[in-house]
Amino acid sequence: MEPSTENEQPFVAPCKALHYRAPLRWVALGWGDLKRAPRQSIGYGLIMVLVSYLITYLTWRLGNLGLYLGLVSGFVFMGPWLALTLYAISIRLERNEHVSLRESLQDARRQIGAAMVFAVILTIVFLVWARAATVIHVFFPESGERPSLMDLAPFLAVGSAVGAVFCAIVFAISSFSLPMLMERSVDTVTAIVTSVNAVLRNKPAMIVWAMIIGGCVVLGALTGWLAFAVLLPVLGHATWHGYRETIDASAWPVAREIGSNEPME
Repeated sequence: MEPSTENEQPFVAPCKALHYRAPLRWVALGWGDLKRAPRQSIGYGLIMVLVSYLITYLTWRLGNLGLYLGLVSGFVFMGPWLALTLYAISIRLERNEHVSLRESLQDARRQIGAAMVFAVILTIVFLVWARAATVIHVFFPESGERPSLMDLAPFLAVGSAVGAVFCAIVFAISSFSLPMLMERSVDTVTAIVTSVNAVLRNKPAMIVWAMIIGGCVVLGALTGWLAFAVLLPVLGHATWHGYRETIDASAWPVAREIGSNEPME
């Protein structure tokens, strides 16, 4: 399909219907990418492990301020660039081209402008989330005695509900938007709307995908973040394969070329 002109481009890229087990296939493909480019992929994972330790240290030293600073500087701004790096590795593997971490970082740098716009939007969401978390403290029992579980129930229920809503928002806007920004010359809003649309139209599959991501986060925490060295690269590669299987972005022109001059089909 030939790319459309700017005036003919739709507001949202169409998506395919997914089987609920599709995310398992993405993870298998992501694992395959890691095995084909282990040094480059695990190099990315080790960077994210170091970022995780930095956020943990800042939280321990500065409390909530350190947590917010770490999340914004580490995962919100560095995260998108490093995620683009993994997508670049997967793209080069699709084309059977030479893969190196340095070249992949350069590939990602070409698309960093759109990724930073996405990071700003994500920062706004996190700031609103943090404000909401502060407001929730009005539900915390004020009695001087140690509160019982029943006393804490309203606080825990409201906090969990609000947290789940914001987690769902972040998950929906980020599931497919960054891979689309990496592959196509598209604005950030269109990529985000496309991602949200695909998530809403494939709820069973995306619930499975969210559970896989959540399980990897828990496993990473249980191992003192060390498992992230492998889990995050696999999830990053899997995200790329999920995008390729789900989103038809052929109406938009291919972004600046990665590796060879042949566009992706």
